Amino acid sequence: MQREAMLTQLGYTPNDALVEQLNDIIESTSGYEKIQKHIMDLNDHLKVNNAYVTMSNSKKNFKIKIESPTSALAEEAHKKVAHFSEKFKIDIEKLDRKETYYILGFEE
Repeated sequence: MQREAMLTQLGYTPNDALVEQLNDIIESTSGYEKIQKHIMDLNDHLKVNNAYVTMSNSKKNFKIKIESPTSALAEEAHKKVAHFSEKFKIDIEKLDRKETYYILGFEE
């Protein structure tokens, strides 16, 4: 998938700085080529839960943010993230006391 198309699918308006940030994230995500499609699919599945995949500004990782208005929607989003991680062997890191995960890469 082209970088600009991926940025658009994640809700960004592509520009040089964002393409560079995306390139850095891709380079630091182990096994990225194996999980790229799954990351985009997860983003689509999470939208109904007010959750989404985005690029982290503080780390060179994709980030999953859960901003669900109800605990039921949030719980469903967490289950989707866990299923995504287990099914596709993707290493994720949950931040303490936050509704945020980092996608670290493919578990090799």
